[in-house]
Amino acid sequence: MTAQQTIPDGYRQDGQGRLVHESMIKPIDQERDRLVRDLVKSAIHLNGLMAGFKAQAFGDVRAFIEMSFEEYGARVGGKKGNVTLLTFDGRYKLQIAVQDSISFDERLQAARSLIDECLAEWTEGARPEVVTLVNDAFRTDTKGEIRTASVLALRRLEIADKRWQRAMKAIGEACQVTSSKEYLRIYERIGSGDHYQPISLDIASIAAPNADEPRVGEVQ
Repeated sequence: MTAQQTIPDGYRQDGQGRLVHESMIKPIDQERDRLVRDLVKSAIHLNGLMAGFKAQAFGDVRAFIEMSFEEYGARVGGKKGNVTLLTFDGRYKLQIAVQDSISFDERLQAARSLIDECLAEWTEGARPEVVTLVNDAFRTDTKGEIRTASVLALRRLEIADKRWQRAMKAIGEACQVTSSKEYLRIYERIGSGDHYQPISLDIASIAAPNADEPRVGEVQ
């Protein structure tokens, strides 16, 4: 690790590591530097707050679930699943969703081979939509990876051919859950209906505030 360069008073370091006297830096460049640094400082602080909120939310929900289980003399065990909690009046809803990342092992290639045998034999009489579904399912995405949802969708096709059935079995056995990720989602009910609007924690989807409109998400 290289030692951090000591910057003399009255100088700043540019993007190429050179020392530049502040008198040589245009006022607009100094103002831009100040603006970005101030916003980055606020962003780092906000990031820490959100990380703390996430840890608190997951911890509090797990503690509540354990308390609820204890009321019936049950113990929480095994993999955590999806859970939805609502306020007493139904205005607010909190969901924790578990999403598994799935990949396929080498048995997927065996399944593709069996499917190709079927398609080769069915070519003249096969339904065009079946051929299209199969070819689309094994088409890779922009990262060069097989799209798991499209492959798994093939298992919903009702085809009696024994080779197809073996292929579908191979697909099922080739599925491997590589990781699981938990997501926290919070909603507010709109009016008295059944529609809930998400209270977004993603800065890209948060609308800029409008002073003329009521604030959404104010807890009463």
